[in-house]
Amino acid sequence: MTRRPHPAWLVAGVAFVALVGAAGFRATPAVMLHPLHEEFGWPLATISASVSVNLVLFGLTAPFAAALMEKFGMRRVVAAALALVALGSGLTVLMNASWQLVLCWGVLVGLGTGSMALAFVATVTGRWFVKRRGLVTGVLTAGGAAGQLVFLPLLAAVIEANGWRTAALIVSGAALAVVPLVLWRLRDKPSDLGVTAYGATGEAPPPPVTGGAAARALGALRAAARTRAFWLLAGGFAICGATTNGLVGTHFIPAAHDHGMAQTTAAGLLALIGLFDIAGTIASGWLTDRVDGRVLLGAYYALRGGSLLVLPSLFADAAGPSMLVFVVFYGLDWVATVPPTVALCREYFGAAGPVVFGWVFAAHQVGAAVAATAAGVVRDQLGTYALAWYVAGGLSIGAAVLSLLLRRTGTVVPVPAPPPAPKVRVGWRLRPAEE
Repeated sequence: MTRRPHPAWLVAGVAFVALVGAAGFRATPAVMLHPLHEEFGWPLATISASVSVNLVLFGLTAPFAAALMEKFGMRRVVAAALALVALGSGLTVLMNASWQLVLCWGVLVGLGTGSMALAFVATVTGRWFVKRRGLVTGVLTAGGAAGQLVFLPLLAAVIEANGWRTAALIVSGAALAVVPLVLWRLRDKPSDLGVTAYGATGEAPPPPVTGGAAARALGALRAAARTRAFWLLAGGFAICGATTNGLVGTHFIPAAHDHGMAQTTAAGLLALIGLFDIAGTIASGWLTDRVDGRVLLGAYYALRGGSLLVLPSLFADAAGPSMLVFVVFYGLDWVATVPPTVALCREYFGAAGPVVFGWVFAAHQVGAAVAATAAGVVRDQLGTYALAWYVAGGLSIGAAVLSLLLRRTGTVVPVPAPPPAPKVRVGWRLRPAEE
């Protein structure tokens, strides 16, 4: 008899598809900066501000989305998030003012993609896997890299041939196309299918969520914020966001274009970074199951800092061998920081780890937002991105120091459950007010 694979792998596969889409949707503004600037005349700093709003909401939504997944289930939250992305991207084709770009791509797409952010990864792996958690975390995180790999070169070519509006509609249609798969196959917890988590010896359901999602998320933040570990993790991850999504993810293509490189070539290089990130992040997940996460983070951030310090000297009108070496090296390191960070949140905060990681990820996106806008201002004022790359390199080395300051601990920080939701009378029954 052929043995069927554990359902956890199917759930992980559906989550991977959703994460691929979320990353691709969020990365799309990188190929739209110059087309929007050329059509509307908006300064790059103004367009970058919409990206910053997107990044902030992408991060701040994550902890609340993780708490909503605990209360209402992953399937409902992810399906609603995809619909929101489709709405935001689709409406951009009607805009004629910069505030509309902020509303559509900043707010709507930011909220939607934030609900499928890395806190979703922590929720999936925390519920469905006991064995191979680090490896699966790495594979799902690599979905972000795959999203760039699939979308950026395609969208750059579409924009060059048919304009940015066609690209926006492709993103909208792709988001809607994933919704049926999520509703059909994504399951919230192993007990829904009458099984245990992969590698578990017995069912260990998560504690019941007795209060609102906001109370759960804010309670986790209050408890975590009292610890040194939280601030070290959040500080390092803020720098991680600034040096990846905020700077390289948003401004690599415009910076390369400044040196005469074709936008499609630059988009291909960024996608190649995503390709190597798949290998790097999966390898990082494998290492996280075997090596102290503090050591891994220190090494990753230090190596990233060194690569960013040499990047300004590598830009040219064509992709030379040195730039290709940078792409490979930086790609392997892009989000390799995620698996050890998720593991350390679980080590320090136990069952509340996914929600706390949501807040750490929020710091990641705040750092990304600051870098996205700051780099746009630097380019507008100085006519070059060089200063932004040098500052990012120095900050990455600082993040390595923060990671190495994390201490081992044998205790888990308790995160109190929120109070029960108030009840209201509905006919002859009392129901929670949220129903």
